[in-house]
Amino acid sequence: MRVHRAVRTLGVGVALVALSASLAGQSAPTRPLASTRPWPPPLGPDGQPDVQGSWRPVIGGTHSLDPAKSGASDFEERIGGVVRNNPSRIVDPPDGRIPYQEWAAALQKGLEAVYENPTRPEHIDTQTRCLVPGVPRLYYFPTFRILQPPGSVVFVWDEYHAFRVVPVDGRPHVGSNIRLWMGDGRGRWEGHTLIVETANLKAKSRLDVVGDFFTDTARIVERFIFVDGDTMRYEATITDPRVFTRPWTMRVANRRMPEEEFWEWACHEGERDAANSSTRIDGSVDKR
Repeated sequence: MRVHRAVRTLGVGVALVALSASLAGQSAPTRPLASTRPWPPPLGPDGQPDVQGSWRPVIGGTHSLDPAKSGASDFEERIGGVVRNNPSRIVDPPDGRIPYQEWAAALQKGLEAVYENPTRPEHIDTQTRCLVPGVPRLYYFPTFRILQPPGSVVFVWDEYHAFRVVPVDGRPHVGSNIRLWMGDGRGRWEGHTLIVETANLKAKSRLDVVGDFFTDTARIVERFIFVDGDTMRYEATITDPRVFTRPWTMRVANRRMPEEEFWEWACHEGERDAANSSTRIDGSVDKR
């Protein structure tokens, strides 16, 4: 936890940055190995394809979506001249940019301008403040685990002690007056693709460190496309007429991590790194 928090505030040595980059999956993608899992996958008792196990983004990190970058790689690029040339996560529109309305683009630029030297608590990225990153952000940062009890797909993360239960039994969404950090997801299988329609978002978190965002009127259609036993492609199409001029789609490649071990991870909203991040322009700590 200390490594993750320090990287996000750029207050670490090069050694810790390198370690965080490794943990975040920032190494150059390697040639995929032949799948060791049976494919097509066996079906569970409720007819679901069995895709259980641990998965990790090939290029991890939540510093920015365009380009796909972690705090560690951003630090290395600016301080050490290490340029990774990662592509944008955004595949539609073709230019790789989020199609903000004018007012929303100005708000995002304002958040980006103050994230390194915040003067107010709300300037600090929500993830740094130990708030649950939510959907879709959790799918391009840490390793996650998929479990499949009958009638549901469950996603579990060691970070933030987060979990998400997605029913696949056809039940309707909860009432529109209920807002959830992870949203209310309802899934269905089309072949080896899990499609999840997510509504009822609380929208208190951000999409990345530099302030990309949506509001609680957003709806997200996620596609977990299982290509083979060891490869999964995550796509999320976000629609929010209050913020964007059109729907847009991001894509994240994932690989299976068969020997991944979950670690105990602790973070709470009063955690001192968040307070240390909130500094005045002159460098003194802002106690607000």
